[in-house]
Amino acid sequence: MLSCAQLPLRGQIGSSVSLTGYPLMSTTTSSQTPTRTRYWVIVFAVTLAILAYIDRVCISMAAPIMSKDLGLSKKEMGSIFSAFALAYALFEIPGGWLGDYMGPRKVLMRIVLWWSAFTAATGFAWSLSSLWVIRFLFGAGEAGCFPNLTKSFTTWLPVQERVRAQGIMWTFARWGGAFTPPLVLLVFKFMDWRMAFVLFGATGLIWAFFFYRWYRDDPRDHKDVNQGELDLLGGAADMAGSHGDVPWAKLVRSRTVWLLWVQYFCLSFPWYFFITWLPTYLKEARHLDDTAVATYAILPLLLGGLGSLFCGLVSAPVARVLGLKNARRTLATAGFFGASVMLVVSINTADALLAMIFMGMASFCNDLVMPGAWGTCMDIGGKYAGTLSGSMNMMGNMAGFVAPMLGGYIIQETGGDWNMFLYTMAGVYMVGTLCWPLIDPVTPIDHD
Repeated sequence: MLSCAQLPLRGQIGSSVSLTGYPLMSTTTSSQTPTRTRYWVIVFAVTLAILAYIDRVCISMAAPIMSKDLGLSKKEMGSIFSAFALAYALFEIPGGWLGDYMGPRKVLMRIVLWWSAFTAATGFAWSLSSLWVIRFLFGAGEAGCFPNLTKSFTTWLPVQERVRAQGIMWTFARWGGAFTPPLVLLVFKFMDWRMAFVLFGATGLIWAFFFYRWYRDDPRDHKDVNQGELDLLGGAADMAGSHGDVPWAKLVRSRTVWLLWVQYFCLSFPWYFFITWLPTYLKEARHLDDTAVATYAILPLLLGGLGSLFCGLVSAPVARVLGLKNARRTLATAGFFGASVMLVVSINTADALLAMIFMGMASFCNDLVMPGAWGTCMDIGGKYAGTLSGSMNMMGNMAGFVAPMLGGYIIQETGGDWNMFLYTMAGVYMVGTLCWPLIDPVTPIDHD
C-alpha cells in the first residue's frame, strides 16, 4: 500500500511525482524493453570530469618550475592557486542557474570551450599578474561544470541510479587528478611547461564537439530513447524544461541548505591541498625527488576516487537498512570524522610512504561524503538541482580560495612549518562532522 507521501500528485502518461518531490516509477508499463541510452550521459560526465581535473591539477605539478621561471614566492603561488577557486566560486551559482534556465547542452559546450582556451593561455603567462588573471578566467570557465552534469543526471536518470552515477563520476574525476602528476612528468620530457598547458587545453575541444552532437536536454527528444526507457525514468524528464524562477527565499531560509554550504566548505578546504600544495609539500617536508613526488601524489586522489565509488555502491544497501535519510547522514558523518583522524595520523608518521597512505585514507573518507552531498542537491533541489548544487559548490570553492592562500601564508611565515597547515585542515574536517546529523537530505526545498 502506498503511503500518503507516495501518492501521485501530477504526471503525464507513464509518470508521476510524489509529495516528497521524487519522480515515481511509471504508473504504466511499456511492452518495449528499455533502451540504455541514459548510460551515455554518465560516460560523457565521466570523461568531462577527468578532463576538468587534469586541467586544474596539472598546475600543482608544474608549480615549482613555474615559480622559478616567473620568480614567484610561496605567497604569490598560493594566490595563483586561489585565483582559480575564487572565480570558480563566484560563477558557480550563475553557471548552475544557466543550466536550469537554458539546459546543460548549451551551457556545458560553452564553458568547456572557455576553460580549454584559458588552460592553453596559461602557457603564455609572463608575470604574476598575467598568470593570476588567466587562472581566474580559467576558474570562471570551469564553474558550472558539475552543477550542469548534476542537472543532466536529474533529468536523464531514475532516482535509484543517481547517487551511484555521482559516485562513478567523482571516482573518475579523482582518478583523473590522481594520474595527472605522472602524466605531467611524462609530458615534460617532450616539451616545456608552456607547451604542456597548450596540449591539455586542446583536449576539451574534442569533448565539446561530440557532446553537443549527441546530447539532448530532454530525453524525449533523443532518437535513441524508446518508450520503455522513458517509462523507467518516470517523471525525471519533466524537469528538463526551463526553470528560471528559482525560489531564492526558500533556499536562504532552509537550515539544510545552509548546512550543505558549511559542510561543503569544510570538505573542500583540506581537499584543495591535494591539488595545489601537495607536490611542493612532498619535496620540502618529505624530501622526495621528482619521480617519487609524482608517484606518491597519486595516492590521495586515487584513494579518494575509491571512496566515491565505495559510497556510490553501498548507499542503496545501507539505505534499505537505515532509510535514505539516516544512510546519508551516517556515511557523511563517518567520512568527515575518519578524514580528520587519518590526517592527524599522517602528520605524525615519519615514513613518507606510510604517511601518504594515511593521507590517502583521509581522502578516501573525504569522498565518502561526496555522492551523498550531490545526491542531496538532486533530491531536495528537484528541477532547481543545477542552482542548488551550484550554490553548494560555490561554498566549496570559496574554501578553495581561502585554503591555498592561507597555506602559503602559514608556510612562509612559520619558516616552512607544514604541520601547522595540516592540523588546521584536520580541525576543519571536525567542523564538518557536526553538520550532517542536522541535515535533512530528502525533503525537497519547494515542499510545502
